[in-house]
Amino acid sequence: MGISIAVCIKPVPDPAHYDKIKIDPVKKTVVREGIPTILNPCDKHALEAALQLRGPDGLVTVIAMAPPNAEETLREALAMGADAAVLLTDRAFAGADTWATSYTLAAGLKKAGNFDLILTGTESADGATTQVPAQLAEWLSWPHLWNAVAIETAGETALKVKTKAENEWSDYQIGLPCLLAVSREANKPRLTSLMGVMKAKKKPLTVWNRCDLDVEDASLGMPGSPTQPGAIFEPEMGRKGIVLSGDAEEIAAQLVEKLRSAGLSIETGDTCAPGGAGV
Repeated sequence: MGISIAVCIKPVPDPAHYDKIKIDPVKKTVVREGIPTILNPCDKHALEAALQLRGPDGLVTVIAMAPPNAEETLREALAMGADAAVLLTDRAFAGADTWATSYTLAAGLKKAGNFDLILTGTESADGATTQVPAQLAEWLSWPHLWNAVAIETAGETALKVKTKAENEWSDYQIGLPCLLAVSREANKPRLTSLMGVMKAKKKPLTVWNRCDLDVEDASLGMPGSPTQPGAIFEPEMGRKGIVLSGDAEEIAAQLVEKLRSAGLSIETGDTCAPGGAGV
């Protein structure tokens, strides 16, 4: 007994290199060249949940909409234990907002097979909108729950799911097929092993582009995104430095005077008018 599960994953910029990320001021997209990517941390929890729910005869397929170099991220998911992977990649998909992303993912999932369950992370580390899970479920006309902290089977056609909203928990029984966005609190993702990495090289990884999907061009990528970026600029981050000289008491006195001149009352911590008068 087992269920067929799809897990949506996303390669995201490695947080260790966030200081190198830039936005193209003309295309208004993230410049990814030279920035290493990792498997979105929240998606690892979704994959772990899928591996635990799969059952002896089940199947876990990971799917991503990403540039061609995302194959490495998909292989990592296969090394964790997924059975197959699908990569949706095409220049036509570039610059998509959450609406266009979920539309494309839904088309890929429909083509990939008849799944009983779709799992996602609650959010991506780069965008963090939390919008894609619900949007994806709506494209598929599936029931869905967000921020699932516990999932277990309830017979062959339903799941028991506990969700969390701030400091409150809710218990549901939801029928299959359905979509769940899995919380970081749900589990601890397993580590990849050398044997898993070796097996991943032999597992199927399918690549589809625009021509392989039943989609409308007007709903793809940046042109098909209802959300459009406005003006983009890099703020001036420079600071003016002033050298204070003298002994410790003289420097302290100068510092107090400059803070007062800037409108800060040293005595109360309140703002004040330049020159020291409180307001």
